[in-house]
Amino acid sequence: MTRYWCELAWLPPGEVISGVLITIEGRWILEVTRHADPPPGAVRLPGFTIPGLANAHSHAFHRALRGHTQTERGSFWTWREQMYAVAARLDPDNYYALAKAVYAEMALAGITSVGEFHYVHHGPDGTPYKDGNEMGHALIQAAREAGLRVAMLDTCYLNGGFGAALQGPQVRFGDGNAHRWAERAEELAAAYHGEEDVEIGAAIHSVRAVPPEQMPTVVEFAHRQAGPLHAHVSEQRAENDACVAAYAASPVRVLHEHGALGPRSTAVHATHLSEEDIALLSGSGTHVCMCPTTERDLADGIGPARHLRESGCPITLGSDSHAVVDLFEEARAVELDERLATQERGHWQAAELLNAATAAGHASLGFPDAGFLLPGAHADLVTVRLDSVRTAGATAGSAVESVMFAAIGADVSSVVSGGRRIVEDGRHTLGEVGALLRTAIDAVRG
Repeated sequence: MTRYWCELAWLPPGEVISGVLITIEGRWILEVTRHADPPPGAVRLPGFTIPGLANAHSHAFHRALRGHTQTERGSFWTWREQMYAVAARLDPDNYYALAKAVYAEMALAGITSVGEFHYVHHGPDGTPYKDGNEMGHALIQAAREAGLRVAMLDTCYLNGGFGAALQGPQVRFGDGNAHRWAERAEELAAAYHGEEDVEIGAAIHSVRAVPPEQMPTVVEFAHRQAGPLHAHVSEQRAENDACVAAYAASPVRVLHEHGALGPRSTAVHATHLSEEDIALLSGSGTHVCMCPTTERDLADGIGPARHLRESGCPITLGSDSHAVVDLFEEARAVELDERLATQERGHWQAAELLNAATAAGHASLGFPDAGFLLPGAHADLVTVRLDSVRTAGATAGSAVESVMFAAIGADVSSVVSGGRRIVEDGRHTLGEVGALLRTAIDAVRG
């Protein structure tokens, strides 16, 4: 057993408590004691300790695009061509090295669970590797090395657009049809059955990449696994228009009509929605994952996050393309972007944003017993400095607001993930993560 004494901690039902002693056994929290003095031998955590953060939507290889896609003006579609160029150069070894560094960067920012929306399945010409899940295994091993739990959202990706075949780098994404995708995904699920740090889920890449008649097979797989099911939804107005032209229905309605919405489902982005779309999402209990730093980087627009939440959709957060890796920035952007859109303040309370970054996010990834500092929960403790240039002046009464509206990932000083301390004094156990990133990015960019 290991004991951690927290100067301040965020405990259910949303209280900031001083002098919290947390006892950990293995991967789990055994006991939480309030208003305790630090006992001999306990690890002291000065600052504000919160549950681990959940990055509900990641494409690990997109990290190699940061900065490079900003060198010229362009659109979502020109960005996508640069993304395909990086995807074409991935192999199991260089993807493992890149993902390990990316996940370590996430850990430094307080993330303890990641939802990896994984679709780079096969060799560059579309030929499967000897083990059809070699790329998926590489990502899972990378997450383990970095100290994160991972929800492997194995993605079905069959078309290059509405009625269009996969072309160029896209061919390595596809399995031919949903049945063959499911056969491969079943093998992946069997390899990690019963593992506490891995959840095998599924993803429908988008309505443009998976024909409606193929969707039920993906849905059935997710149901058999009792796992999460994610999908990109209405990220671009052009996608909505093309979907209506092809199917006389919005992307949300297409997913609804083919069984892809529900309490274990997550609609990623959900930027351009009608009132009917919102009713379908909320009526089914579907999560919505907002990725504000990517949505603004790609000029997607501002999604109706508050309207969705008030209608009944749990809101989660993701760093998506990793324009930055900072869940505090993602969280406050949900509020701040809505202020710009409405010219009004106060749509979200800081505690609501923190819940989206913790409990709601973990639940959407298939880890419902994470995101709380409670006995029986995953032992994920993230401590944020309250004496940095951004957070200095914070008190117990303003700790949540100070962290959610001013702190950045670099203010995280300590991370315990699944009982394992992976960040201490702002440094990851893997060493200099910046150097790891640079080497890995150079390898995949050529």
